[in-house]
Amino acid sequence: MSQYILNSVAADAKQLRDRVAGFLAVAMWGVERDEPHRDALAAGDLVLIYLGAPTWEFIARAELASAVHAWTPAEARTYPGDADSGVLLAHVEAWDTPIPMDIVLERLASNPFARADFDNGVVQITEHEWEAVLAGS
Repeated sequence: MSQYILNSVAADAKQLRDRVAGFLAVAMWGVERDEPHRDALAAGDLVLIYLGAPTWEFIARAELASAVHAWTPAEARTYPGDADSGVLLAHVEAWDTPIPMDIVLERLASNPFARADFDNGVVQITEHEWEAVLAGS
């Protein structure tokens, strides 16, 4: 079992929140074909849902219920985004109080590679980084 951040960004914080809320409501997350960790994602892996720029906060955690796959016709009709493939989520736990990334970065101060912005939509993290986020939940 591995741990990942599912990262999403948008120009507008409301747009970002609404888009991600839609993904969580149907327990689906789109994964683009060029994602570096696409083929590594597996059912049972744990994920943190992260709102990147302009929000920079963790809002939920979940377990992957599937590996990355092309959406079935029924899934494609349900998925509110534009990706043609992705993962199914299980045990989605949305938090009433988001965890700001600046607090997580304080906990990870000894890690020179810790940062708030990510180039990818799927970011593999260590168990220590996972725990640093969950310490605030």
